[in-house]
Amino acid sequence: MKNHETKLDTYRDLNVPGLLRRRVDVWLPKEYETHPDQRFPVLYMHDGQMIFDSTHASSGGWKVNQAITSLADQHKISPPIVVGMTSTLNRHYEYLPEKALDYPGGLDTIKASKEGGLDQEKREMSTLLIEWIVRKVKPEIDQRYRTLPDAENTAVMGSSLGGLLSLYMLCEYPQVFGKVACLSTHWPVVGDGMIGYLDENLPKPGNHKLYFDYGSVGLDSEYAPWQAKVDALLREKGWREGKDFVSWSFPGEDHTATAWANRLHIPLTFLFGTIDY
Repeated sequence: MKNHETKLDTYRDLNVPGLLRRRVDVWLPKEYETHPDQRFPVLYMHDGQMIFDSTHASSGGWKVNQAITSLADQHKISPPIVVGMTSTLNRHYEYLPEKALDYPGGLDTIKASKEGGLDQEKREMSTLLIEWIVRKVKPEIDQRYRTLPDAENTAVMGSSLGGLLSLYMLCEYPQVFGKVACLSTHWPVVGDGMIGYLDENLPKPGNHKLYFDYGSVGLDSEYAPWQAKVDALLREKGWREGKDFVSWSFPGEDHTATAWANRLHIPLTFLFGTIDY
């Protein structure tokens, strides 16, 4: 029998109409069993095939289950239920914020890249995916498990394009998602289109928490100027740095699951910490 940290509830019946089939994995913190009357926050994570430990992920994964267990044992966080949603061969399009393409620079960036030729079907994939999470996955999770279903206790996390999609989800459904962590956000894919979208669609400050980070090696070497634009926009709109949002730079870190695993305790503490950050 597998030990608690690697035991997952796997669902293959939660599929997205119009998109490729995918798996949804649910990990429960040990407190879920030891405190049967308690309800728990939920962390939804993109690229679900990467996020758990070596039993369930290639190359060792993010080890999010181990990170949560360690932090909870130290009483540093309130442990969340983790819902991992695997990505597919259409990941690039499914994680591409559709509405950002309509802002100046959005489509131009796509057309200039090797992924040119973005037809309407590909454009709509992220909208289909988000609506599936909001209307299908979350209600099922809230029904099947003892969750705290309000926005304050519902978080989303992703890396690279998954980070971009996580932020997009907050803007599209601020009443559903209250906390978001974006690791090594791949801003260049839509460039200024995303900045324009955020300028008009960021929720008002005070009720949400946003975490950003990036390294300086590989793909991460392109992110600093874009992150600076986003940070400035948040400040301009009244988001308090250190309270409503944080933005971290990790010089020397690459665009890898190993790098994200090594600093995962930081966003987890910011999102679910038992004391003010």
